[in-house]
Amino acid sequence: MVIGNGGTHKLKIFSGRANRPLAENIAKHLGSNLGNINLGNFPDGETSVRIDEDVRGRDVFVVQPTCPPVNQNLMELLIILDAFKRASPARITAVIPYYGYARQDRKDMGRVPISAKLVADLLTTAGAHRVLCLDLHAAQIQGFFNIPVDHLYAFKDITAHVRSLNIPPEDLVVLSTDEGNVKKALKYQERLKASQLAVVDKRRSSATETKAAHLIGAPVDGKTVVVFDDMISTAGTMVNAIEVARRHGAKKVYACATHGLLVDRAVENLRKAQIEQIAITDTIPLAPEKQLPNIKVISVAALLANAIRRIHEDQSISDLFNDDAPPPLERRGP
Repeated sequence: MVIGNGGTHKLKIFSGRANRPLAENIAKHLGSNLGNINLGNFPDGETSVRIDEDVRGRDVFVVQPTCPPVNQNLMELLIILDAFKRASPARITAVIPYYGYARQDRKDMGRVPISAKLVADLLTTAGAHRVLCLDLHAAQIQGFFNIPVDHLYAFKDITAHVRSLNIPPEDLVVLSTDEGNVKKALKYQERLKASQLAVVDKRRSSATETKAAHLIGAPVDGKTVVVFDDMISTAGTMVNAIEVARRHGAKKVYACATHGLLVDRAVENLRKAQIEQIAITDTIPLAPEKQLPNIKVISVAALLANAIRRIHEDQSISDLFNDDAPPPLERRGP
């Protein structure tokens, strides 16, 4: 395989400790194994890293979402990148299925940081030559980098799952959790050929709490509602949207999100919610204590593997999201 500088460089996939099962599935889809890397902690808690194979001249991909514990996983990623930078690979790509510190992406009041920009600078300084991420909290975060960023979207995988529920298009209402999410909701509506769209009028009362007051748009009385969002953190926004839909007469409610953070009281809130199913992807590992009976995990390993292969072979990433794009890579190996 040939990458951009004209040399022949073997692709190598490595993983941090944040989500090794996802990294293993990505490698299997590529017909490969994860590279050998030794990760541990010194007695005082500092992260130790040692690459246990030669990567000189290789095309290296490091899979590490910066999910909770965010600081630990982010620091581990930075140290891994630094280790590779000093090992002379041809290129280092940070594969970050979930990009932490994305909420503060602008200075909307005095004396606050732009943490999303800070993390972009840290990743670049640590040694990343490019970044591959999935469903950023805000698309403009790509502009914080001075290196190439490939931004993937999980909407094909999620809409494929929703289609499998066999909801008649005329019975389906796509519900956006707030006004800021309308553009994404419209994309789901288009792909699902749903005839109707509604929006929750949300008011944020604090950093962790929101209040949903009204429903704007199509009526949901007697309809099946599917709520889409990029992440479920404390589940406050999602549960509020579900409650509004139920209050307006929805007969069934399904929830879909790319990133299932499920922090604080999220699991308890979702357990109490009147919801048929919660679909999330495996960008963030789902701990056993968070595995509710109505949670469905959709794998994005094939999507990420396809993107990695395309980056390695200098092919277009945007073609992945065209309706006539080639099918995902078949899983290889045992």
